[in-house]
Amino acid sequence: MAPKSEPWYIHAALYTVIVILIAILIKVAIIDPKNVVESEKYYKSETRLRMKNIKEAEILFQKKYNKFTGNLDSLVNFIKNDPMVDSVINGYDSLSRRPTNPFVVLKNGVFAPDSLLRTPKSQQMFTLKIDNTETADTVVDRRGRILRVEKHMVSGTKYYLEDPDGYGTIGSLDNDALKNTASWE
Repeated sequence: MAPKSEPWYIHAALYTVIVILIAILIKVAIIDPKNVVESEKYYKSETRLRMKNIKEAEILFQKKYNKFTGNLDSLVNFIKNDPMVDSVINGYDSLSRRPTNPFVVLKNGVFAPDSLLRTPKSQQMFTLKIDNTETADTVVDRRGRILRVEKHMVSGTKYYLEDPDGYGTIGSLDNDALKNTASWE
């Protein structure tokens, strides 16, 4: 007796299931990781551009007020409303005729001061800190008696900017050599 062959529709159904599983495997193993890598690359470069713009804004703030600021809101208001910043953004170098604008455009093609407040990935605020240093000086007379101790608080000589998503830092609160230096440079 000859073995009974299976109906054709069972084989067709099995081939269809195999094709669907292969398509799902290709999507999960190849396409999705590629999208994740591309979005991470975008977030990393966009975050670093924003941090570079914050650094440039801090440098302009320090040129005007002789100290850095630890408040992102006041830094953004400074960029938007200060005439000195406007003259730097719209100015040209007198010798080379190159623009003096220190800010870089973001991935969307424009520079928006409000974009400096938050990270593009998680929309958290950047962490911005300034140093606060207290110095003490002892005043003594000629006989060596202590007359008084003068304390002086200095703040804003250094700053530290950090991305909460982990794409880098700029500056240091401890080391003058790292002032305005990015961790990715």
